[in-house]
Amino acid sequence: MSIDDATAAEWDRITKQSQQRQQWWEEKGKYDMVDKPAHYNNGAIEAIDYIKQQLGENFYAYCEGNVHKYIHRYSYKNGVEDLRKARWYLDRLIKELCSDGN
Repeated sequence: MSIDDATAAEWDRITKQSQQRQQWWEEKGKYDMVDKPAHYNNGAIEAIDYIKQQLGENFYAYCEGNVHKYIHRYSYKNGVEDLRKARWYLDRLIKELCSDGN
């Protein structure tokens, strides 16, 4: 089945499961939408580490692009949460630059 064929009821079920998973992680104290979102921490490697591995030096541009994205959208999407995400990517960019001797 294609994602385009999903019914409204199927989307509702998936959304509810996602919300329940998020609530469970929050209750366990292991989940944070900015610093450690559950949907980026499934499997053996965290998504950001995989992206860095794949992009190499282009990882700097990836981080910078996300800073711009989250600053641009904060006022009409997730407010302070998006600003915190922008700060997270900026901090990560600084960390990467400093570890590379810049």
